[in-house]
Amino acid sequence: MEIQKGIKPKVLMVLHFPPPVHGAAMVGEYIKKSNKLNTGLDLKFINLSTSSKIDEIGKRGFGKWSRFLQIIFETFKGIFRYKPDLVYITLTTSGVGFYKDAVLALLVKLFGVKVIYHLHNKGVESNSDHFFNKLLYQLVFRKSKVILLSQKLFKDVEKFVKREQVFICPNGIPDIPYRSNIEKGNSILFLSNLIESKGVLVLLESCELLLKRNIEFTCNIVGGIGDITENNLKRLIETKGLQKHVNYLGKKYGNDKKEIFESSKIFAFPTYYEKECFPLVLLEAMQYALPIVTTSEGGIEDIVQDNHCGFIVPKKDSKALADKLNILLEDSELAIKFGGKGREKYMDQFDLEKFELRLLQILRNTSQQEKIKQKIFEKV
Repeated sequence: MEIQKGIKPKVLMVLHFPPPVHGAAMVGEYIKKSNKLNTGLDLKFINLSTSSKIDEIGKRGFGKWSRFLQIIFETFKGIFRYKPDLVYITLTTSGVGFYKDAVLALLVKLFGVKVIYHLHNKGVESNSDHFFNKLLYQLVFRKSKVILLSQKLFKDVEKFVKREQVFICPNGIPDIPYRSNIEKGNSILFLSNLIESKGVLVLLESCELLLKRNIEFTCNIVGGIGDITENNLKRLIETKGLQKHVNYLGKKYGNDKKEIFESSKIFAFPTYYEKECFPLVLLEAMQYALPIVTTSEGGIEDIVQDNHCGFIVPKKDSKALADKLNILLEDSELAIKFGGKGREKYMDQFDLEKFELRLLQILRNTSQQEKIKQKIFEKV
């Protein structure tokens, strides 16, 4: 049975938008503004965010509960008025955010609407030992489709999700013209919110080792405040004697951020963040043809191939990080080669248009399958 041509599937999109600025919110913004998705599907959007700052994520508060009730109201209003074929939710997989999103998802399921989850974080495997969490995961994922950013992330959900329920859809970002002929010097860039598990303190230890080796370098740290304050970071820089080599530049957006990328030689991202999946910042570094030194957390190895467009180092290993930074700082030809390979891979796999086409196909196919099932049910 075929779906009538010309009728666009209706999808109610419940997802995160900035602020705060993080990976899932940026992808949400790209989706909302996507001409391809909005042309190929009939979309309605609801903002799932209950935090306005990075340091509010995972915390409770009256304002958050009020916002959550508003999200539930908007979702049910959307279901009754819009009558979607599919509800898309960017589910948080652990912590307070999971309980909030699980309540929303289960309420949606009670109305018989098919749900597809787009997971931008992980934590199911590490949080499923508790009986209540295990029960919730079973109910949430039962008979639902799941979009993962990498095949490597399937292990996190395999207790509750079958492979036939899963779609793989790597992230993508818009290409930005950049100047490749700028004098870069020996500049290392770290760009992330100042969260300890993103590896910024590991990077400082590596910079200390580079200084002891008499390696010439500058390291620029860019990002908003997380669980590390600006004062704490600057105090650590001073304690390690790195004032002349390490700079904290705060948040950077637009042309300021572009200039930082253009003037950098290497991108360092030694993350061990337990929810890390598919960092957009690595795609940005590849876009600017920067060689990358990072870890194997989440789906990163699907982005950065070791010894191809950068190096993969063990988590929390400042010496290994320093060794690889040392190689790229002293071997400019290798740095340029790795950066070029990264740029090629970005253009081939991770530009925004390819992401839009992947997501469009997933949502269209899933929505139409549900329409077919509904028509069959109505005829019985």
